[in-house]
Amino acid sequence: MSLVLVVEDEPEIAELLEDYLRQSGYRTERAADGKQALTLFRAAQPDLILLDVMMPALDGIEVLKRIRNESTVPIIMLTAKSEEIDYILGLELGADDYVSKPFRPKEVMARVKAVLRRTHHPEQADSAPVRVGCIEVDPLQATVHVENKRLELTATEFRLLHYMAEHEGRTFSREELLEAVLPESDALERVIDVHLGNLRKKLESCGVSHMLQTVRGMGYRLIDV
Repeated sequence: MSLVLVVEDEPEIAELLEDYLRQSGYRTERAADGKQALTLFRAAQPDLILLDVMMPALDGIEVLKRIRNESTVPIIMLTAKSEEIDYILGLELGADDYVSKPFRPKEVMARVKAVLRRTHHPEQADSAPVRVGCIEVDPLQATVHVENKRLELTATEFRLLHYMAEHEGRTFSREELLEAVLPESDALERVIDVHLGNLRKKLESCGVSHMLQTVRGMGYRLIDV
């Protein structure tokens, strides 16, 4: 059973989320503040984290930043609708999805299942590696290598790169990419810009960021140039 770390300082909300998660077959751990969240993350090694933005000790954005320095574990942010800047910043730091408060527990469960499914890529288990120039995407191992260097990508970044690599040279609109890699999310198309921006930075560390191109007025493409 997958382990979900619930990071939420409001006891009623945390208990409600844990009850629904356990009913759905997940194990849970709970943290009431940012410092406890980091301790439990390192000790328990969860499969997914539900992370509230507004918390004592360390807020969710700082916790996300520190976790992303150590791990690509899937993270779903819990954020109030008025915290749009925190939502965008969270995505820039590597959050995989977000749910706005107030939310329905069943909606959160659907997101948890979707993100875990995307992370493990069961539908791609028999797929062969895809190469675009010196970039190799292996859906079976969920790994990406540029030459001999492995790139550490979040689940969403991986799905974006794999999808575009499978269709090398094709230009995709933001709407098409959003539907392909985040079909269950209610995220806006702006999210694609953020994730691809993060992906481009990682490709830049290997000197191949020029392969991920922005096509003005149309969208994005991956091409061997």
